[in-house]
Amino acid sequence: VGGGFGPKLVFYPEDVVVSLAAILLRRPVTWAEDRREHFVATTQERDQYWETEIAVDADGKILGIRGTLVHDHGAYTARGVNLPYNSATTLPLAYMVPAYDMDVKLALTNKVAVTPVRGAGHPQGTFVMERLLDRVARELGLDRAEVRRRNLVPGELMPYEKPMQNRSGGGIVLDSGDYIACLDETLERAGYAGFETRRAAARAEGRRIGIGIANYVKGTGRGPFEAVTVRIGPSGRISVYSGAAAMGQSTHTMFAQIVAEQLGGDMGNISVVTGDTQPISMGIGGSASRQAVTAGSSAHVAAMKVREKALKVAAHMLEASEEDLEIEGGTIRVRGVPDMKVTLSQVANAVAGTPGYALPGGIEPGMEATEHVVNDALTYANGTHAVEVEVDIETGRVSILRYVIVHDSGVLINPMIVDGQVVGGVAHGIGNTLYEWMGFDADANPVTSTLAEYMLVTAPEVPLIEVHHQISPTPQNPMGIKGVGECGVVPASAAIVSAIDDALSEFGVHFNHIPVTPAEIVGAVAGAQGESGHG
Repeated sequence: VGGGFGPKLVFYPEDVVVSLAAILLRRPVTWAEDRREHFVATTQERDQYWETEIAVDADGKILGIRGTLVHDHGAYTARGVNLPYNSATTLPLAYMVPAYDMDVKLALTNKVAVTPVRGAGHPQGTFVMERLLDRVARELGLDRAEVRRRNLVPGELMPYEKPMQNRSGGGIVLDSGDYIACLDETLERAGYAGFETRRAAARAEGRRIGIGIANYVKGTGRGPFEAVTVRIGPSGRISVYSGAAAMGQSTHTMFAQIVAEQLGGDMGNISVVTGDTQPISMGIGGSASRQAVTAGSSAHVAAMKVREKALKVAAHMLEASEEDLEIEGGTIRVRGVPDMKVTLSQVANAVAGTPGYALPGGIEPGMEATEHVVNDALTYANGTHAVEVEVDIETGRVSILRYVIVHDSGVLINPMIVDGQVVGGVAHGIGNTLYEWMGFDADANPVTSTLAEYMLVTAPEVPLIEVHHQISPTPQNPMGIKGVGECGVVPASAAIVSAIDDALSEFGVHFNHIPVTPAEIVGAVAGAQGESGHG
């Protein structure tokens, strides 16, 4: 599938027409678009324009924020006002903001419609907030990290209720996390305290380096539910069925791990089926950093119920207490008495029913359970990014030298998967910040028609990204997990642009937009040099 956001989140006329043509013609029908058609006929996301003011006291403590957000909505509405709502509510999430007033305006333009892409409005709100805090630090002569530390929601106040509602009408309650601890660990791992020494050494070589930081909070696990069925078949093999969609985010591995933890630990004995409406008629799908929280919670509870039933049947068959039994591999055995055992296959067959015989223990037939764990409240992941860059003022090239992240998405089901999701998000953010641009001429015709103009980030542009974790279990679900899929992209642009500004601080050059192109950097530096009489 390749992804569940962006252009793939809505239906197009071609989806219906091609299917109808195949039915009417009784022949296979293929429809293909070229790149230019794709640019002008699918969807867009990131375009927003903000004017904001921040009031602070002499110590840099926030007193209030107000402003206007104009959201480019495209020619028509595809997904309502989800994106600008996300952006406006995200801006103050991580910080103590006593007063907040954001006037949100939607502009209908001749561009294609808007649908969410990774981050779904949250990167924009985070970008504006972090740029404001950098401005506060400059104006007051304070350290950027210290300004953030003074304003972050402290861990001892968790759960912390924000006087806002999310787009579903529920309250925004930051459920858990230590934002200041994430900031401090990131600074330590990134060598923030020693950066000025590195800067001086680089300047002696004629190089200009800078460091940027950004905090983020991302609501995850959007409900209301995701259905999962867990079944032990007559062969003893375990099957997991879910309406969740697998598209590269290791959904099958996640399900197998969660279920294996309850049913013997053998992931090789577990088959996972996703996206099939025959075994699971109710499901919402893969998007919005929600799979592990929603589907994972349902899988966990369903597996626990199957485990409970399997132990009850095995206890009856072995004439033992359920408390004395353990499941290992495909076997249920009496703890400390290895010869007293039954297989999962035997247990499943015992409740499959035999004509004329009662089911063991008077339990219901079938070794399976279906769950729809309802998630009424979001779980809020958080973290801090620190990025060190080098800027070549002759060419405008930005090279990322180091990228350090401390991330908190609660209990980690599989740290490798979480790291992969975070790194993927950062790569997306690097592209948004330095490469991706959709241009229009004076007559509003698109001038970006191929990937030669719309540059996508590739492996050489992505540095080795260091991901570290803090773990703050959420009370919102039985496993204490939070979502992660979009988190990496949310603060990336803010951190990178902060680093570019820092590298060019001697010129007084500041950028409040993305993408930041080489031509803009060269022009800004040249302009600053001309104004100062140098160059």
